Amino acid sequence: MSQSSTKIFIRNFENGDMPLLGELYQSVTAKENAIFWWVGDEGNWSNVYCAFEDGKMVAKGQVSIINVVPPGRSKENTHSIYVNLKTIPERENDITLLDNVYHYLFIRAKQLKETLPEEYGTILCVGNDSTEIANNQFFIQKGFLHLNSLYRMNRDLNEPIPELKLQEEFQFSYWKMESSREERDYLNVEAEIWPDTPLGLNRLTEYKNNKLWTSMVIRQSDAIVGGLMAWQEADHGVIEDVFVREPWRKRGIAKYLLTQALKYLKSHQLQNANLMVLTTNKSALSVYESVGFCADKEEIRYFTKLN
Repeated sequence: MSQSSTKIFIRNFENGDMPLLGELYQSVTAKENAIFWWVGDEGNWSNVYCAFEDGKMVAKGQVSIINVVPPGRSKENTHSIYVNLKTIPERENDITLLDNVYHYLFIRAKQLKETLPEEYGTILCVGNDSTEIANNQFFIQKGFLHLNSLYRMNRDLNEPIPELKLQEEFQFSYWKMESSREERDYLNVEAEIWPDTPLGLNRLTEYKNNKLWTSMVIRQSDAIVGGLMAWQEADHGVIEDVFVREPWRKRGIAKYLLTQALKYLKSHQLQNANLMVLTTNKSALSVYESVGFCADKEEIRYFTKLN
């Protein structure tokens, strides 16, 4: 798809655009906390739209299915599609430019919605750092409402990591989820913990493709009672999907998992690890702080119903 509007030309990303994309990335992320999605592999480029002016990439947007509600859940749950839209800094208030790219992203989001189970609704979401005021304001003016806010918490892996012991009735292990059945077992538990934002198979597959990806679980007999995932992203470690099921909470399981993940990432010569947590989740914040994490950024998310 393409469009000409004065000097602006919009189309899907192509391989030859990599140098221009690199320039856009450098200009956007010169603002330290800006959230900029990378385009992924070629199979994802149908979800990526770029705006060009006088041979320069002046904006880039993309959409991605993030949460898919599994069968049998409450009809109140919704699938989530996220959008990321950035311009060069001097054009961040150019509403016409933003509108033109958003037009294509919205059409693509509706196409992606048609691939999702129709018994649930779908919301279109955006997440920006709290300092990205102009970008946040653009989506608010589009009618997006506040969804939630999250802290990014960082942990220096050069600092001492606590040595903790697990109660004898629990068993810790790494879990590669090598079969489809194992993946289903994990996703069923994960959807129990986060019924509003289940991970889904596609995103689990994306996570598993990350460098150094592993999952860690704690079981009692055959029952999964807690888990998390960890991997390398750029030059730092990431910890994701930290959970403990309701009957087994407040028994030190989350802290033990976190210390094991920190040791794993440190063993691969990484210097820092980070994770995301809802700003309203005081109990999780307390656990993360107890093993050395500190909040250093805040992401604000907005949504609109995708009808």
